[in-house]
Amino acid sequence: MKQAQGSIYELNGVVPLRKAIPLGIQHVLAMFLGNVSPLLIICGLLNMDAALKTSLIQNAMLIAGITTLIQLYPIWKVGCALPVVMGTSSGFIGTCKSIGATYGYGAIIGASLTGALLEIVLGFFIKPLKKLFPPVVTSLVIMSIGLSLLPVGVNYFAGGSGAADFGDPRHLLIGTIVVITIVVLKQYTKGFLSVSSILIGIVVGYIVAICMGMVDFTQVKEAAWISLPRLMPVEMSFNWQAIIAMAIMFVATAVETVGDISGITNGGLDREPTDKELSGGVIADGVGSLIAALFGVLPNTSFSQNVGLVAVTKVVNRFCIMTGAVFLVLCGFIPKLSAIFSVMPQSVLGGAAVIMFAMILVSGMRSLQRENLEGRNGMIVALALGLGVGIGMVPDSLGLLPAWVGQIFAQNGIIMTFVIATVANLILPKDKEVKKEENNEEIKETVSE
Repeated sequence: MKQAQGSIYELNGVVPLRKAIPLGIQHVLAMFLGNVSPLLIICGLLNMDAALKTSLIQNAMLIAGITTLIQLYPIWKVGCALPVVMGTSSGFIGTCKSIGATYGYGAIIGASLTGALLEIVLGFFIKPLKKLFPPVVTSLVIMSIGLSLLPVGVNYFAGGSGAADFGDPRHLLIGTIVVITIVVLKQYTKGFLSVSSILIGIVVGYIVAICMGMVDFTQVKEAAWISLPRLMPVEMSFNWQAIIAMAIMFVATAVETVGDISGITNGGLDREPTDKELSGGVIADGVGSLIAALFGVLPNTSFSQNVGLVAVTKVVNRFCIMTGAVFLVLCGFIPKLSAIFSVMPQSVLGGAAVIMFAMILVSGMRSLQRENLEGRNGMIVALALGLGVGIGMVPDSLGLLPAWVGQIFAQNGIIMTFVIATVANLILPKDKEVKKEENNEEIKETVSE
C-alpha cells in the first residue's frame, strides 16, 4: 500500500525525499555557522588544543542533530513536536567567557550540566507560569529576537565580525547577490523554487564566492572522512559561582525558547502555542543541554535563525526538518561534510540571514496586531521596546552595574524586553473590557469543570 504524502505546509505527513532533503539542508545552512561559532570563540579564548577543538565542533554537529530530532518527535514529555531546530547557543558566550577565564573549560561544562537540570524542571511548570506569557508579551519577545539578530545578520553580510576584510566590497557584493536571488525566487516563482529560495540563494552565493577566489578548501582536504564522536572529552568540575551564573542564563534561555516556539507557531501555523508545546520545548531544551554537556559541548537551545526561515518559507513539515537533523548527525560522524560548510564565507549566509532575521520581526509584529494596542497594552509595548530593546542596543548603559547584570540583561535585549513586558503586564491595571472578558472566561472554565 502506498504511503500517503503530506504537504510541506502541514506539520505532519511524509514528503517525498526529493523535496524534503533540500528543505532540510536549507535549515542546516541557516544555523551552521551559528552552531559552531560559540565553540570557536570560547576555544580560541582558552587557547585549547586544536585536536580537542576539532572534536568539540564534531560533537556540536551531532548533538544539534539529536536534540532537533527530540524536538520534532517527542519522547514522553520531552519535545514540542514542532519544526524547532536546535544548536549551540550563542547567548551563553559572555557567561562562558567569564567562567572559562576564571575556572577553566571543565567548570563551564559542569555548570552547564547543573543548569540543564534546572531548565528541565522549569519546563514542567510552564502551565502555571504561562500567565507570565500572554500574547502581548510573547509578541514583544519575538520582535526583540528579530531586532537583536539584525546586527548579527549585517555582520555576516559584511564578512563576519572581527574578520580582517570586514566590509570588503566583495563581501557586500556576495551578500547582495544572495538577497537578490532570494527575493526574485520568492516573489516571481512558485512551488519548489519559491520555498527553496533561501537554499538556492546560498548555493548561488557560494558558487560566486568560489569563482571570486574567496574560498580556501585546505580544511576540507585535511578533514577526515569518518571519525567517531568522543564522549566526555573534557573533565567536568563544579564551582558554585559558575553554577549560579549559568543557572541564571538557563532561566533566560527558557524565556527565549518560549519566544522561539511562539514565533514558529505564529509565523508558520498562524496560532499561539499550546501549554504542551511550550512545556515539551523547554524540557527538550534542557535535555539537549544535558546531552551536550556529556559530550563537552556548550548549552543547546532553539535557533532563532530557523524561526525566521519558517516565517519566510512557511515550511513547517516535521519530516522535511528531520532530513536536516539527520544530515547534522552525519556531520558528527563525517568531518568532511562539516568542513565543506565551515569554509563558506560568512557573507554568503549574511544575505540570507538579513532576510530571515527581519522576518522574525515581521512575525512578531503580525502577532502583536491581533492585540488591542490602546490603553495598557500600548504602554506595555512602549516600555518593553523602549527600555528592553534600547538597552540591548546600548549595553554600556549597564556597564557600571555588577558584571552578571550586564551578562544577562544587556547581551541582546531579549531578556530585558521580556522582564519589562512581564512586570508591566502584572502591575498595570487592566482595561475594564479586558477584565470583563477574563471574568467571563473564568466563569466558563468553572462551569465546564
